[in-house]
Amino acid sequence: MAPSAVTPTGIEPASALTAAAVSQKLNGSAPALRPLDASKLTFSRTTAPMTVPELDDPIIKTSSQGTDHMITCKWTDTSGWEAPELRPYGNLSLAPTASVLHYSTECFEGMKLYRGYDGKLRLFRPDANCKRMLISATRISLPAFDPEQLEILIKQLVAIDGEKWLPKSRPGHFLYLRPAMIGSGAGLGVGAPKEATLFVIAIFMPVIGSSPQGMKLLASRENEVRAWLNGTGYAKIGGNYGPTLMANSEAQSRGYDQILWLYGEDARVTEAGASNFFVIWRTREGKLQMITAPLGDKIILDGVTRRSILQLSRERLADGKSGLEAIEVVERNFTMGDVAEAISEGRMVEAFAAGTAYFVCPVSEINFKNQALSIPMAGGESGEYAAMIKQWLVNIMYGKEDHGFGIVVEEKNEL
Repeated sequence: MAPSAVTPTGIEPASALTAAAVSQKLNGSAPALRPLDASKLTFSRTTAPMTVPELDDPIIKTSSQGTDHMITCKWTDTSGWEAPELRPYGNLSLAPTASVLHYSTECFEGMKLYRGYDGKLRLFRPDANCKRMLISATRISLPAFDPEQLEILIKQLVAIDGEKWLPKSRPGHFLYLRPAMIGSGAGLGVGAPKEATLFVIAIFMPVIGSSPQGMKLLASRENEVRAWLNGTGYAKIGGNYGPTLMANSEAQSRGYDQILWLYGEDARVTEAGASNFFVIWRTREGKLQMITAPLGDKIILDGVTRRSILQLSRERLADGKSGLEAIEVVERNFTMGDVAEAISEGRMVEAFAAGTAYFVCPVSEINFKNQALSIPMAGGESGEYAAMIKQWLVNIMYGKEDHGFGIVVEEKNEL
């Protein structure tokens, strides 16, 4: 089955970026490789089941407690994908010369499994995560796959481990899911990996959010860059995150929650930490707008939460029927100069960051060039629009609203 061509505007189809496709272009033909096939999944139940931690267990804060099982699948450039395996959670074995350890051939996704208030398990738009992982994988010469097959594998894992690790007695809680792929073959040399390992794990993660006073952001300096024009910012790869940790640590040591990443001499606003960033302001003509950075220059991540906020806001906030003033949703570049002017002129309404981990977090302050810029929060602990958008998403994720974004997973009592 051929992988779907799901790429942002201007990006070559993902399947065209794989090592096999390159070989075919050069040689005119290439041997057929086995596709990723979820129907070939094998099952191996753990013989040492672990104990589910209580919600106040300190281990949850470490984000290291996995569930009983994981999914693994190996790919080679000679045969393609092997049969995937659902097996006991445990360590991976890697040679010291594995590509991922030297050349950062690694990509991943972040998503959650939710226990609804109606007792059902749900995923939130898993198809979008799986399609984005295909884009990320092929960007760094890892193998292509059919995103629908990855989605099936994720559902198999959570269907089996969900009942125990996210019991019906814990409605309104979640498990964090991490599908990932690494270049796992042995052998140094700068080139496309000849072997890769796909794996999916489910772990406990603490609820991450801002304080009741709102998130405080420290704007990055001119010599600090998270991503660049036509680079890899649009792909969810490990190489985008490690280099940001020093700046984030500095921000936190100064009392800020995250870095607000700026780009270029004009201080273009991109992302807040590892989250997408939104502002709501009035134009000088009085029009109320929600603004977020665009995808076309490949600097920011096509966040699933971002995409959902944009769609829901266009559907529900355009006509004023929400109870709040109608708003125009705009994806375009804007700068810190624009933000500072809107604040000084009293046109800033609110701002928030959004992503899988931080969810929807109101922003109360941005420090730009050692000047603290205050952002209004009309609702006290949040702006009114951020609070409404967050509630929409919560309702879908936890089953209070029946919506196509919320995908119910049927649970299995045994393998």
